[in-house]
Formats: sequence, structure tokens, C-alpha cells
Amino acid sequence: MFSNASNFVHGSDMSTFIIGGFAVFILVSFTIIMILFVVKFNRKRNPKATQVKDNVMLEATWITLPTLLVIFMFYIGWEGFLPMRQDPKDAMHVKAIGRMWKWSFEYPGNKTSDTLVLPIDKSVRVDLLSKDVIHGFFVPAFRIKEDCVPGKNNYCWFIPGELGDFDLICSAYCGVSHSYMTAVIRIVPQDEFDKWLTAQKFKTAGKNLGYQVLDKNGCVACHSLDGSKSVGPTFLGLYGSNVEITTNGTDHKVIADNSYITTSILEPNKDIVKGFSPNIMQSYKGMITDKDIQTVVEYLKTLK
Repeated sequence: MFSNASNFVHGSDMSTFIIGGFAVFILVSFTIIMILFVVKFNRKRNPKATQVKDNVMLEATWITLPTLLVIFMFYIGWEGFLPMRQDPKDAMHVKAIGRMWKWSFEYPGNKTSDTLVLPIDKSVRVDLLSKDVIHGFFVPAFRIKEDCVPGKNNYCWFIPGELGDFDLICSAYCGVSHSYMTAVIRIVPQDEFDKWLTAQKFKTAGKNLGYQVLDKNGCVACHSLDGSKSVGPTFLGLYGSNVEITTNGTDHKVIADNSYITTSILEPNKDIVKGFSPNIMQSYKGMITDKDIQTVVEYLKTLK
């Protein structure tokens, strides 16, 4: 009856079925009672209105039963929710970092991936972080949904129970490309996971350092590297080019040099490139070092 995608599926679905069942029962019962009252007390049968005497037992029952029902539904939901906040001490720790509009994942040893690969039947704690706005870490198949809030440490945990790929989506509206903020959670056998994690260090080490900085900070989610149109201007051929911008309401052209790129990173809403909207990119002041900015500049010089 229930999926085994995670250890929370059964409890979550059972809570939904029980509470939903009560809701349907109450809806049907009240509808039937309303129809009976309409038929029994219609004007033809009761041309003269009569006063109905109060009934203490009926009123006490009317208050007591709904109260007990609400308490019971709360208990069912609480029983399903409580285990979700009690992660095992031996759980494997992984970081999920949300930024507009991309998920990235960090494993022990500073290994990163765009796909959340995890071993089956092993407790996993996912520490949830956000680099900009609120994002929602939502895995429908696992019945997991927690917020990634800037400046707040949040987490979720689960035990994957089925092999395969599962969708991870953002459940909190986070801007223009919110609907594209998706990723894959891949559940594999333990030995396959060990091989994959070992290979990650070679994959990461082979990337250009400038690209790593851009990727780590989510820049490539909004700026293409091949000239294609995206939320922000493309990085292809940017360095040294003439850029038409608007500054304080005045249109003019500047050369995309070190100073321009640095300003664009630290004060993104100061100079707005023609054809693009302001207030989409956040400031990276305090989030990226001068050394990293210079590394990015050197990388952009290679994108001709």
C-alpha cells in the first residue's frame, strides 16, 4: 500500500489518510444532516415557527466531541512529525545549499556535486543552507519538506529505502526561475556510493578555479557560459567588451574590466545592463573574497 522510498512515507501517508478520512466523514455527515433538516423543517411542514428549547447534553456533546477529534488529529500529526526532528547520531552528514536557482551538495572532504547521491538503507542528515532567499527542500517521494532560510541552520533526515532517482524541487517561490530549481536525488548501493564519492575529488580538481568559484556561488545558474540568453548577461566574451548599462537612471557604456566586474559582484544593482531587470541578483559583499573575485576575473578572460 505504501512506498518504501524513505522511512517517513508510512507515517506521513497514514496521517494524511486518517485526517483526510475524518474530514470526508464530517463533510458527508454534516451534508446529510443539513439535507434532513431542510426536508423536516421546511415551511410547508412547519408554517408556524416554534421555539426550540436548549439541550445541555447536546451542547456538551457538541463541544466535547469536536475538541477530542481535533486533539486526536493533532496527536496523529505530531506522532508523524516528531521522528523527523530526531536524527540518529550515526547519520551521514551532507549539506544542501540553495541559491537562486540551483541546488548544490557538499560531502565530507569538501567534495561537491549537483546531484545528491546517497547510499540505500543508511541514515542521512541533510543540513539545509541558503545563500540568498528562502528555498524549500521538498522531496515528494520521501515525504520530506523543510525550509532553507538565510542565516538559520535547519536540517532534515531520512533513510532511503528504494534504489533509483527521485525529484528534489524548491517549494518556496524564490524568484524568476523558481520553477527551474530542481535536482535529482540518486539512491545507490553502498559500494557504488563509495566508488562515486572517491571519484568526486578528481572531477572537482579538474575544473578551472574561477569556474569553481562561479559554480559554488550559483553564478552559472543565471549567467550562461556559451552566449545563450539567461536571467543575467552571458559570461561569454564579457571581459573587455563594451557594455551598455543604466546607472542612477542614466544610460551609458563602460568597458567590462576588473573594476566593472568587481562592482557587479559587490554592488549588482548599481549598474544594470540594458535588457535585464534590477533587484534580481543579491550582493556578494562579505560572501566572496577579493582573491576569489580576481580568480573569477582571470577565468572570464578565457571565455572568448
